[in-house]
Amino acid sequence: MFRKTRRKIVLAIMSVLVFLFIGILAVIYGSSYRETINNNREMLRRYAELYVVDSAFDNVLEKPDEPEHSGFMNDEHEPDPDPDQKGGRMVEDTREYQMSTFYCVAIGSDGNVVDVQNSDAIYTDNELQELALEICEDTADEGKTGEMLFYKTQKSGLTIVAFKDNSIVSDNITVLFKYTLIFGSIAMVVFFFLAMLLAKMIVRPLEESYTKQKQFISDAGHELKTPISVVNANTEILSREIGDNQWLSNIQYENDRMGTLVIQLLDLARAENSAVAMETVELSRLVRGEALPFETVFFENGMTLLCNVEENVTVEGNTTQLKQLTSILLDNAVKHAKKESEIVLKLKSERNSAVLSVINEGNEIPVQKRKNIFERFFRGDESRSGDDKSYGLGLAIAKSIAISHRGKIEVQCYDGKIEFSVRLPLNNK
Repeated sequence: MFRKTRRKIVLAIMSVLVFLFIGILAVIYGSSYRETINNNREMLRRYAELYVVDSAFDNVLEKPDEPEHSGFMNDEHEPDPDPDQKGGRMVEDTREYQMSTFYCVAIGSDGNVVDVQNSDAIYTDNELQELALEICEDTADEGKTGEMLFYKTQKSGLTIVAFKDNSIVSDNITVLFKYTLIFGSIAMVVFFFLAMLLAKMIVRPLEESYTKQKQFISDAGHELKTPISVVNANTEILSREIGDNQWLSNIQYENDRMGTLVIQLLDLARAENSAVAMETVELSRLVRGEALPFETVFFENGMTLLCNVEENVTVEGNTTQLKQLTSILLDNAVKHAKKESEIVLKLKSERNSAVLSVINEGNEIPVQKRKNIFERFFRGDESRSGDDKSYGLGLAIAKSIAISHRGKIEVQCYDGKIEFSVRLPLNNK
């Protein structure tokens, strides 16, 4: 049980750490990449705005007074300061702008390329022209193609398609992201072992307390058996000597109740001890055998027991505990089923599991109580006293037996019926 608790704590801690790591990584790299892309696009827009064509194309531009130069405007034709400049410097004066690689293609209204600005030999003029013509056919004014950002604008009757090489930025981000993942994964592994250590430290006091509690229940049960037996023997002797007596009957009745409680406490202590002898058990035969004595009990209460047991269902388990598990479920049905109703005992194999279930007609169990119905001393019907010698330990014992057999127990309510079912691993050997 505590091993599962440790696993849950480790899983919770690691889930939080992984979520935080991924979240922080996404925010940092997402914000950085977005800001870098925005800056690059701003530089690309500025580059396109500063581009002018050679005077040889004045007839296309229909601007005879256009200055006779091409490419960027030089210092003698510096544009007016940009109101959006940062730190008193225009975008084209920044170091990032000067170190960036730009390309530009001017396309006339007839769809022919009239000018190509190629600052290096990475891309040929033909490659740039083909890219520009493809972009002109697209409706997007800006975006990314391959490792280049592009910006398309209309200027002086021409379609200007400007490009900026973004490969260096992408490579840097990729390398940074790769090493962040590598060292982040190493950190996650370290955190995993730290989480295991932390979970063990957190659970250890609970485990020690739980172990002492189980030991106390077992010791107290064994210590109480002797005085209960002595009281029972003395009351029988007094009953023979003085005959029927009201006070003696009360002593005998309460002593019997105490004896029942002690037996259930010892059963719970034994069920919670995982070191029980396991063997191959034919569960079909065992369940039918345990159902036989209850037929009389059901008959006396005006109920009918219907058995639907599949043949040759075998499990790996402890015979004594599995008999007790079946008896607990049937006894629980007798106590809570409606009078003159039918109780169904079923056993079937389903998906490598043996499913043992007891179904009875009764009042629906509230959802809030279903969560605690298998806890110690929990009683679903608070109006019931201890007259029926029920102390809320039966289902707790059933749960412990199911867990010790690597199974689980659950309760379902539907159509006015209550079903308690236990799922145990099948023995397929």
